[in-house]
Amino acid sequence: MGSRSQSQSRPRTVSTPSLSKATRSFTDDDRAIEGLPIRLVIALIIGVTSLGIMMQMLSGIGPLEGDTEVNVEFDDQSIDTSASDASVYVVDEDGVEVTDATVVAKADSVRMDNALDAETGHCNGCDDNEVQFDFDGNADLDLPPDQSTGEIEFTVYPPSDSSWSDEVENNKLLVVE
Repeated sequence: MGSRSQSQSRPRTVSTPSLSKATRSFTDDDRAIEGLPIRLVIALIIGVTSLGIMMQMLSGIGPLEGDTEVNVEFDDQSIDTSASDASVYVVDEDGVEVTDATVVAKADSVRMDNALDAETGHCNGCDDNEVQFDFDGNADLDLPPDQSTGEIEFTVYPPSDSSWSDEVENNKLLVVE
């Protein structure tokens, strides 16, 4: 009995890490999740769950409709320097006619005295999306020396109360000698 009472009365020694010991580093820590603070684990779980719910809600929303790009089309893809006029048609990327748009024609690789502008549908016998430019009378087209071709650049200003925009370079009209 005496030996039993001695073992029970002996205090147990448990090794505890010393707080003053600075040899432990983050890279030497091989503990798994039990080393993370419980608040961080809870915040991580709530964050991932919330992100999943938000992504599921966003996937149910259809694509956001942006502005529709406009472009110009021509009756003839080229004119010569002595041509008096050219018809330009404004359409969007789906082929829908764009009315009440202002079209500006300016020199790209040809010489023009000045830029020309016109509004769609405001010429006699024109379609609602058509503009006619008189290059011979108003712009005096001329090609640079030693060149037999050039181009006229067009910029479209759609109506401000529409969903059309002109951000991509438009078709160019070829000018030949």
